Amino acid sequence: MRVYVGLASTVHDPAIAFVDEAGEVRFAEAVERAVGYKRAWHVPPDEPLGIGRLLDRHAPAGAQVIAGHSWRRRRWRGPLFRAGFTLFGERLSPRLRPTALGQMNSFDLAGRHLEHALHARGDRPPVHRHFDHHLAHAALACFGSPFDDAACAVVDANGERASCSTFAFEGARLTPLDRAPLKRFDRNGSLGVFYSALCVACGFDPVKGEEWKVMGLAPYGRLDEALYRELSAMIRVEGLRLVGDNHAIVRALAARRRTDPSPLVAADLAFTGQRVFTERMVALLTHLHRAHPSPRLVLSGGGALNSACNGQLLERTPFRELWVPSAPADDGNAVGAAWLAWQQDHPGQRPPGRRLTPFLGSGLMVDGAVDDRVELTPAVRGVEASFDRAAELLAGSRIVAVARGRAELGPRALGNRSILADPRDPSVKATINDRVKRREAFRPFAPAILHEHGDAWFEGYAFSPYMERALRFREEQRARVPGVVHEDGTGRLQSVTAELAPNLHAVLSRFFARTGVPILLNTSFNVMGKPIAHSVEDALAVFFTSGIDALLLEDRLYEKPPR
Repeated sequence: MRVYVGLASTVHDPAIAFVDEAGEVRFAEAVERAVGYKRAWHVPPDEPLGIGRLLDRHAPAGAQVIAGHSWRRRRWRGPLFRAGFTLFGERLSPRLRPTALGQMNSFDLAGRHLEHALHARGDRPPVHRHFDHHLAHAALACFGSPFDDAACAVVDANGERASCSTFAFEGARLTPLDRAPLKRFDRNGSLGVFYSALCVACGFDPVKGEEWKVMGLAPYGRLDEALYRELSAMIRVEGLRLVGDNHAIVRALAARRRTDPSPLVAADLAFTGQRVFTERMVALLTHLHRAHPSPRLVLSGGGALNSACNGQLLERTPFRELWVPSAPADDGNAVGAAWLAWQQDHPGQRPPGRRLTPFLGSGLMVDGAVDDRVELTPAVRGVEASFDRAAELLAGSRIVAVARGRAELGPRALGNRSILADPRDPSVKATINDRVKRREAFRPFAPAILHEHGDAWFEGYAFSPYMERALRFREEQRARVPGVVHEDGTGRLQSVTAELAPNLHAVLSRFFARTGVPILLNTSFNVMGKPIAHSVEDALAVFFTSGIDALLLEDRLYEKPPR
């Protein structure tokens, strides 16, 4: 018997996945959740405190473990890595100076704790297989998509050959479309480097993953024509390649770093930089369509998390369908690497992961002792009764957190580790930003909408199960849900179905029945700077120390006294 363990071993966002002999994903989770450290910088994907427990649950004793790694062996010695990490470490952020050494350790040490844990229980050592980083991105996105054929683009800060890679996806085969590697980092124009440098210039920290803030800030700004010309000259598209001087990009944007305490002074910079990013993505993908003229696009890599850009791609490129997985960044590569290892043993076969569910992480251990520990009696017990009561509270403009079932793979809560609220309340955005999330007032929240109502609420509506794109609300509907309409009239929506998000669908359907509004505000169950709640203790801690009014914890619902 064989078990395939995927190890996403980048210095940031490490993750681990288990795939069985049939190719089914049994478990996948970012390490940050278990260790409680946002983005888990320098933590190995097989972190020592958890790997034994995960093996006991997902790899039967005596099984041959095949470890799939998300980078080729010792690729850090290449010129792109040396130049790239020097750039990040010395010029982009002083906090990243140890990154080069940490990345080397991530590559060389990934799998060591897995080996020790297998040895400790008397099993054979794992067989290690190493895969191209961007190929792992493409494998997760394409094999987990609903498509049989598509064009695939991987866009991030840097891979092993370049900052972006393109593939033709046909059946079970991924064929690279641009095979010639770029040898010099300063010619390897990177949209990931560009956006990280833009993040720094706006006064935020890409080490903490604060690129989200740039996207949230951009709609408050306007186009600065002189700045647009400067930024546009930094990076260009030549066929399937991005070309630009990354060192010059970082130097120029670092010189613009915001010093004023108000983020809004950087709004024009964020808006203009976001426009340049989107234009370059549109140009690159238009060339991709010429190289592989499929109507379907699969997008992966960290650049695929730019939902503001994604929402414009079907309108501005020849593609007619778009798929972005729930974890397009490096944490999703744990699944991609495991699937590539599985495919080596099953040539010509596609893993059975079509429309891969995001709910692949840890469950919650809830027992009768919970009520005694928290000295709080559930207001309601039972799944259906808890859903009913949650919807009732939400319709009364109370804030409800949900921690039920297995956690989501990826950075966005999709109903199993979510904070929900009434989008009709015009003050709800300020309330959650201030009393719950404790974050900047300009940060927006996502509208989760019943899929069958999407077209009535959004222009150019397209099925968006993972909050992967921002679309424009229909003007006549905006006043009904002010809590989730962003400054520019858009919303980073989540299309909700009973099949893909059963817990959220159950609560949202009941809310719709009570209010006639098929939308809830959905945000991740955490506070700013912390990973999404991982354990019962995490959930209770956020509940008791924030402005959340009720907690749906598995089959029971706890309430605080009314405010």
